[in-house]
Amino acid sequence: MAESLEEISVSATGVPTPVSQTGSSVTVLTAETLEAQQRRTVPDALQQVPGLNVVQTGGPGGQASVFIRGANSNHTKVLIDGIDASDPSNANGSFDFAHMLTDDLSRIEVLRGPQSGLYGADAIGGVVSLTTKRGEGPTKISTRIEGGSYGTFNQSGRISGSQDGFDYSVSIAHFRAAATPVTPLDLVPASGLRRPNYYDNDTISAKLGYQVTDEFRINSITRFTNATLRFNTDDYSLFPAPVQFGTIRSEQGNQQIYSRNEAEWTPIAGFHNVFAINYSNLFNRNQSDIYNPLALIPNTNIGERLRYEYRGDYLLSPGNLILFGAQRDEERLSNSDPNPFGTGDLKARNGNTAGYVEAQLTPFERAAIVANLRHDENDAFGPATTFRVAPSYVLPFSETRLKGSVGSGFKTPTLYQLYVNIPSFGQIANPNLKPEESLGYDAGFEQPIGERVLVGATYFHNDYKNLIQTEFLPGFQYRWVNIGKAESYGAEAFASVKFTETLSGRIDYTNTVTKDEVSNLELLRRPRHKGSATALWTPMPGLTLSGTLVVIGPFVDGNRDFSVPRLKNPGFTTVNLAVNYDISDTVSLFGRIDNLFDRRYENPTGFLGPGLAVYGGVRVSTF
Repeated sequence: MAESLEEISVSATGVPTPVSQTGSSVTVLTAETLEAQQRRTVPDALQQVPGLNVVQTGGPGGQASVFIRGANSNHTKVLIDGIDASDPSNANGSFDFAHMLTDDLSRIEVLRGPQSGLYGADAIGGVVSLTTKRGEGPTKISTRIEGGSYGTFNQSGRISGSQDGFDYSVSIAHFRAAATPVTPLDLVPASGLRRPNYYDNDTISAKLGYQVTDEFRINSITRFTNATLRFNTDDYSLFPAPVQFGTIRSEQGNQQIYSRNEAEWTPIAGFHNVFAINYSNLFNRNQSDIYNPLALIPNTNIGERLRYEYRGDYLLSPGNLILFGAQRDEERLSNSDPNPFGTGDLKARNGNTAGYVEAQLTPFERAAIVANLRHDENDAFGPATTFRVAPSYVLPFSETRLKGSVGSGFKTPTLYQLYVNIPSFGQIANPNLKPEESLGYDAGFEQPIGERVLVGATYFHNDYKNLIQTEFLPGFQYRWVNIGKAESYGAEAFASVKFTETLSGRIDYTNTVTKDEVSNLELLRRPRHKGSATALWTPMPGLTLSGTLVVIGPFVDGNRDFSVPRLKNPGFTTVNLAVNYDISDTVSLFGRIDNLFDRRYENPTGFLGPGLAVYGGVRVSTF
């Protein structure tokens, strides 16, 4: 989409700030962009973001991870309306984007580079911030129904508005893809069945607010997701005979609850305070071989997170603001695996207390700088102090914007790594683990050419140390230890053009080089080259057409069961087209084609991405 110099980012600083006043590298996808492109899931929407690689095991519902600027998939902080969305019961602490729908989102922001100076643990590679829609104006009701390839049948509805100080937005979305092929044909054994994936997702979200007085406001946010994925796993029962890929039908159930209740208080003009309590509960149920009456008993795990937080910001003068805050986090893991060689019943907990301060300053005309400092005290591993500085300056006459940033990040060991022992599998917990750490910087420019063209480029470099990796011990045992070191560097470049008042486009290119400094090998699933192009055309009022091109270059990966630990994946190219047409003020028709040229690709290796797909539907609203 066409670039705007006055585009607003919240994630870059913690408060709404024009992108032109921060040196951070940030991409913003608005609700209008998501709707024009008809991206129904967050993994699909993120494909176009520069400096970021999305890896998903097959179609909708398959595990989805992101790698920002070469960092690990668990080095990305994910926030939903300010709620830490990570699952404490996950072994490596990574966030699974698979179950995030876009229907109720007002924006997605991707902040690249180490961000722990403001956001704390997990923000080694960057931050993905998801914000839901807020109600405003008269009552509005909208519904959407959509069908198409792979047994897709989706519906959504939303009611929103505001009156007498009360605002509300309640959304319900159902997403179903009943038959998505995932196992490549060349991996299906002659005696095996190639069952497609079945995925069903129900998501309900509510954002409520009440302006009690001119100085005091309360807000409440709740999000609930119930998702089921039926997929084919691999049969190792005949080991050492060859693995039977994709022959066992398994089921995964996920129930996720996120909530945030907050009070906003502005006692005097320019002094804003937020007091909030966040809670998340993520329940996961896994059943292997669902058609076998002698199959193992399902195992379940629950991750809970509770946060108390305060944040204040004080406007010293126009362009000069101080932000400060404190947080207390508590996380819990509960696991139940009653099988003979399972983990049994396990429980673990950890906590963290943190304080931070940030300054947003305009030292002189055309210059801006954002600097933050944070200190964390973790109950398990002790203190960590991180920072970030991001200056920006617009040159007179040429209007060239110079920008850059330098910052540090850290990733705490997970509860699983710290406390979970599984003697039957030789797994030994290590409560002495230290946080993974990073130090990174970037520097770049943005250059307007006339009023319709904006180009830019950014160089980045990151170093990682104390990476947690597996160490094998005598007696077929293993544990996690801090032995890893890695680096990543490269460049992001873009050109954004507004050809006419009705036609705009953008091209992005990212070059990423990664290296494991212990083995001196390239890191897995980080393509060196990635390109994307987007276009939006409104040839007549009410008619909108959009196109998205994503090119992923070759990358190193293992095969499906990692019996071949390193091979070259050739990469792939996909083209998506979408059209929206307003028949009237209340009725719209839409349709899209994904993977227009039916490109067969695997990302990751051993899991087939969706081929050519056609979708269409109708949207009805009261406005």
